[in-house]
Amino acid sequence: MVYCVCNKATLLISLLSISIVRFGLASVVSTGDFNTDFHTTWSPSHVNTSADGHSRTLMLDQESGSSFASNNMFLFGEIDMRIKLIPGYSAGTVLAYYLTSDRPNRDEIDFEFLGNVTGQPYILQTNIYADGSGNREERIYLWFDPTKDFHTYSIFWNRYQIVLMVDWVPVRVYRNHADEGVAFPRWQPMTLKASLWNGDSWATRGGEDKVDWSKGPFVATLGDYKIDACVWKGNPRFCRAGSNSNWWNKPRLRSLTGRQRRLLKWVRKYHLIYDYCQDPKRFHGQLPTECSLPKY
Repeated sequence: MVYCVCNKATLLISLLSISIVRFGLASVVSTGDFNTDFHTTWSPSHVNTSADGHSRTLMLDQESGSSFASNNMFLFGEIDMRIKLIPGYSAGTVLAYYLTSDRPNRDEIDFEFLGNVTGQPYILQTNIYADGSGNREERIYLWFDPTKDFHTYSIFWNRYQIVLMVDWVPVRVYRNHADEGVAFPRWQPMTLKASLWNGDSWATRGGEDKVDWSKGPFVATLGDYKIDACVWKGNPRFCRAGSNSNWWNKPRLRSLTGRQRRLLKWVRKYHLIYDYCQDPKRFHGQLPTECSLPKY
C-alpha cells in the first residue's frame, strides 16, 4: 500500500519524548468486557465476541451489516478503542465508531473508516454534529496500514474542546466557540456505538468503487477498549463540575499542549486531504463561523 512517511522520524521522536500523548488517568468505568458494557443493535449473527469478552468482530456481507452500542451514556471524558480494519479489498465499506445522542437535534462525534481497493490507503473521515447540525467533515490518510495491526482511536471531550486522536496523535480539534454562536456538544449525553455497513454510494471515490461481494465477508475487529468518562445519571452538572473525579475539566486540558499542537500541524500538513473549512464552494462562499476562529 502507499502511505506517506513524510517526517515520520520526527513524529516518532515526538511521541517518545512525551512518552504518550494521553490526556489523563482516572477511574475507569469500563469493565473491558464487551458482553458487559455493550449490547448488539443490528444483526446478532454478524457480531462475534471472543470467549474472554475482550475483543469483538463486526461483519458485513450481502445479507446484512452489523452494530453494537454501549449500555451507558456519557457526558465528557475519554474513550479509547483498539481497531484492526478490513484487510485487502474493502471498497464501499464503512466502519463507524462514534458517540451520538440519538435525538432530532443530535450531537455526534464520528470516526468513519472508508474502505478502498487493494493497494490504496484507507481514508479516515471525522465529523462533528452539534445541535443537529453536521457537515463538518475532515479526511486524512493514515500514516500506517490500519489492516495489519491494532491501533488506538480516541475521543477526548470536555466543556472546552473535542480532540480526536490516532495512537494519541491529535488528528482533529473542535473547540467550544459557543460564545461566538457556534454550536458545541455540551449538554446532551451520548451513547458509544460501532457499526459496519455498505456505504458504496459515496464512501470510495465518491461512489465510483463499489463493494465486491465476492471478496466478502468483510470483517473488522475491535478490542481492548477503555472508557474513562462521566456516566450519565440525569443531571449534567455532575459531569460539568470541577472535581478530582472529573479530571477532564481540569484547566490544563482546556487546550492542546505545545507538543500536541506540533503533532496536529504535522498531520494536517502531510496527511489532510479534505477540510470543510477549505471548501468555500460547498458553502456558497460563506464558510461556517468556526472556520475563522482559533482551533486551539
